[in-house]
Amino acid sequence: MFKPKEFSQNEYEFVSIDELVPDDHLLRLIDKYIDFSFLLKKVRPYYSEDNGRPADPLILFKMMFIGYIYGIRSERQLEREVKTNVA
Repeated sequence: MFKPKEFSQNEYEFVSIDELVPDDHLLRLIDKYIDFSFLLKKVRPYYSEDNGRPADPLILFKMMFIGYIYGIRSERQLEREVKTNVA
């Protein structure tokens, strides 16, 4: 971005997301102590397995939960935050 346009970087570095997020991060602790799998049974009647696009209700719920915790009221802003923040 700050280099001249003729400069090209051809090296790759592999990074593990687990290494980027500290062990004591709030979302890691929530994931460790709260089992959200009970939600799958609750929402199963509302999802069709053979019609429409596949969806993961756990991810959708966790995103809304994160929005609530961090006070993000806009779903668009929440989507941008989830893409931006690795945790």
